Amino acid sequence: MTAIIEITVSTHQQAREAFRQKELRQALYDEGEVVMADVLVNLHGADHRARRRLENRLFRKDTHRRYERESFPPVVAATLAPHVARGEAELVTLSHEMMMNLAALTAGVDRPKGTREETLHLYAYLMLFIQGATLAHATGDRDAKRAEVAAALDAFDVEFLAPSIARRRAVIAEVAAGSRSEADLPHDVLTTLLVHEDELLVPSDVVLREICFFLLAGAHTSATAFVRTLHHVFAMAEGCPDDFDRACTDLAFLQRCVHETVRLQPSSPIALRWALADVELPGGVHVPAGARLTIDLMAVNRDREAFGADADAFDPHRELMPGIAPWGLSFGLGMHACIGQDLAAGLDPMGRPIDADHLYGLVPIAIRALLDAGGRPDPTDPPAMDPHSTRGYWGRYPVVFPT
Repeated sequence: MTAIIEITVSTHQQAREAFRQKELRQALYDEGEVVMADVLVNLHGADHRARRRLENRLFRKDTHRRYERESFPPVVAATLAPHVARGEAELVTLSHEMMMNLAALTAGVDRPKGTREETLHLYAYLMLFIQGATLAHATGDRDAKRAEVAAALDAFDVEFLAPSIARRRAVIAEVAAGSRSEADLPHDVLTTLLVHEDELLVPSDVVLREICFFLLAGAHTSATAFVRTLHHVFAMAEGCPDDFDRACTDLAFLQRCVHETVRLQPSSPIALRWALADVELPGGVHVPAGARLTIDLMAVNRDREAFGADADAFDPHRELMPGIAPWGLSFGLGMHACIGQDLAAGLDPMGRPIDADHLYGLVPIAIRALLDAGGRPDPTDPPAMDPHSTRGYWGRYPVVFPT
């Protein structure tokens, strides 16, 4: 068997060009096909363009504004309330619980009971889906985990997705009959897929995985950024108390803290691509057809030519050159740029004054809610990293609230 040619790029310029190349196909989730087969992020070419064009209709600024200002705040408050009342929380669990509730809104997964027990039940599914998607970075028996995830997908379909589909089909039928208006349709991915199913011809098993992908991607990446940013903000209380106070009161500055965190600690430390044809990248890098390209995002986002001599440091005051995003290339670029990046992290003001129409993003808003509630690290129970992952996740992060 011919050995695979492995090539790595680590500069911002090389990575930008690689993300734009249509001859480089997604390879990051090859081992996570149990959840990720044929979902948006894994499609290529015409299939990807068709589904992306359709789902982009949902991820527009007016929809983001509705989510950020109307739908999300009450969900954040309701998820946070019992922890605040108890006087303590574990941030890894809390963040996934909160972000999962919000991701369920955008994905189209109904929660008819609305109880915390139902939330925790859905959360258990979510954690299995995350493990399935990230099998390439997992330790232990991957085949056993793959089977466990497949069984969870089937159970999730029966318990959550099938009833959500039935409710939406009923509304769609009423709209078609003229008894309801299109304004009554839910604003979520599932409804978008169902309304346009004749165009895409997406099989039911792919719809299941697509919704699970939006659920896990929206929840997991946001939850990870939530905890990591809070860790940086809490550290400022000791080293830069003025910045800590500003993060607690200035939402635009807190958004910059999120962007800087995502730059330094991308949800995935690498991006992977298969070369479908020979590709030339800056710096004389030749990627032959059939090779696998690794985009080292940890290095790319710390490239000193792009981010300055102190690129390794956390600095929400960082001044950026034109064309450089404050989050680096953590959300990708080009055809596979993260479809939900504006929803999660808000808009980059690019040096312009913040106006009343500015969108800050779900993660800054959720962090602000926890800080407003007085959440601080538990002085008697320090946080610890997750020993079961190579991605540098927090395993537990206890916080306390004033009582």
